[in-house]
Amino acid sequence: MKKEMRQGKIEQLINQQVISNQEELMQALQAIGISATQATISRDIREMQIVKQQDGNGNLRYVIFKANNQSEQDKLYKAISDAVTAITTIEFMNVIHTTPRNANVLAAILDDLALPEVAGTLAGFDTVVVISPSRELAIKLYELFMEHVDPDNLL
Repeated sequence: MKKEMRQGKIEQLINQQVISNQEELMQALQAIGISATQATISRDIREMQIVKQQDGNGNLRYVIFKANNQSEQDKLYKAISDAVTAITTIEFMNVIHTTPRNANVLAAILDDLALPEVAGTLAGFDTVVVISPSRELAIKLYELFMEHVDPDNLL
């Protein structure tokens, strides 16, 4: 099966079912007759910008990270305002704490923007580590975040 068709089916499945990990996605694909390796599924998830997010019922599920009608920069500012609870600069890194389950979304936005201040990101449940090329760029990123963070969210 061609990649485009497989990815179309993946999008269909994650929009119709609660799928929260690669194993469940592989099983759902197999149930409709599509065979794919874990490596292929992992690559599809990365290419399609699929992230985990909590739905209205409290279930953690895969969703496709989409731009809607906001610019990437606007999405970053909204994510900072909505989710960031603390940020600390340590040498050439920023440790950013978010509300639960929002670290992956914030990291995906930062990765998409390809800012000069961001060499790479590591995201967990509620923490993103942003590695910058230099201390100066890390401080610049910290200042950007502090301009857009909601003071009521800060711990």
